[in-house]
Amino acid sequence: MQPWFTDAKLGIFIHWGIYAVDGVQESWSFYDDIVPYDQYMSQFDRFTASRYDPRDWAKLFARAGARYAVLTSRHHDGVALWDTAHGDLNVGRDLIAGYADALREQGLKVGLYYSHSDWSHPDYASTRKPGRPPEQEDNRYSEVAAEFEDLDAWERFIAYRDGQIRELTSRYKPDLLWFDGEWDRSAEQWRIPELAALIRSEVPDVVFNARMLTEGDYATPEQGAPVIPPEGPWELCLTLNDSWGHQHHDHNHKSVDQLIRYFAETIGGGGNLLLSVGPREDGTIPREHVERLEGLGDWIAKHAEAVYGTERGLPAGHHYGPSTLSKDHRTLYLILFDAPRAEINVRGLLGSVRRVTVLGSGTELAHRITGGLHETPGVLWIEPPAEADLDPHATVLAVELDGELELYRGAGRF
Repeated sequence: MQPWFTDAKLGIFIHWGIYAVDGVQESWSFYDDIVPYDQYMSQFDRFTASRYDPRDWAKLFARAGARYAVLTSRHHDGVALWDTAHGDLNVGRDLIAGYADALREQGLKVGLYYSHSDWSHPDYASTRKPGRPPEQEDNRYSEVAAEFEDLDAWERFIAYRDGQIRELTSRYKPDLLWFDGEWDRSAEQWRIPELAALIRSEVPDVVFNARMLTEGDYATPEQGAPVIPPEGPWELCLTLNDSWGHQHHDHNHKSVDQLIRYFAETIGGGGNLLLSVGPREDGTIPREHVERLEGLGDWIAKHAEAVYGTERGLPAGHHYGPSTLSKDHRTLYLILFDAPRAEINVRGLLGSVRRVTVLGSGTELAHRITGGLHETPGVLWIEPPAEADLDPHATVLAVELDGELELYRGAGRF
């Protein structure tokens, strides 16, 4: 795993495509027969990108505190956002080059989303069982047994897929490739090892998400925050409202408070948050999204010490809330979502505490330890911050230790 990824903490997911024209769900709206396929594809003529300014995007993402972004280069609908020479569905111009250049100008890593599946490609549709009309299939694009496969068609599809991937990797040199749509087939059918080798021949240090199957570098829980954080690197992908792409009727936006909680709990568990925005068809990002990204960015900037260059914090049971740990393991950052009514406690700390301060104000807080017997340490009690020191969203306390963090994980004894 590349160190930049685990240090990044926040990424921006951009779901942008022709589906933004009518504000329908990306790809799934025709797959689930909500919108007729021809009607879905008729959005091509009204997808203008007329106000698309990737530098504005990149500045906003940097302002939000993100260190990388991921743009949907091609979703399951098969529509490419660049002028590909492979396949018939693309927007007729290159919308990715400016994005990649703008991100790098801001010091952000470049990510591209690409779906293994293509529900519009004639050779991908060969996975349908012959002799039955599509409307009678339980899942018209699902994996089928080998005896039903049109192997020649599949070879053509793989050649198409590899051609597009060569274009993406040679043109834009992405730092991260975020695959999706892997469920239709096995790693062997997708030829994952060969695909990975092709990509690494152009971008040796590329990072893959878990949907690259056997070659994936990190887990990708989606929408639901994990109760038990995954082992190893991971990333929670989350929408700002209830939709990945732009849906003009969706006003159920998460508040800045909620986003900060998602973010704090994610980084406290050792993960990154990949937060999705849905630009309009003209390329502008809705004001509701901008305001929330800026609000999250303000909180991150104030508490950057507890965000960047940190690791997953205390396991459950030691402190009632998320925490992060400095790379040298000598400072523990406690994140308080609510104004404490009494002392804050931390259990199971072995070793002594040098001091406790409030990030942002620098105010030092009194602390004491009570109890403890044999190898079982006492409980650390921290004076609650004064109202003037509280952050309106989440207050962070820096607990500086006299040595590296050591935890007692036992059941106690007499």
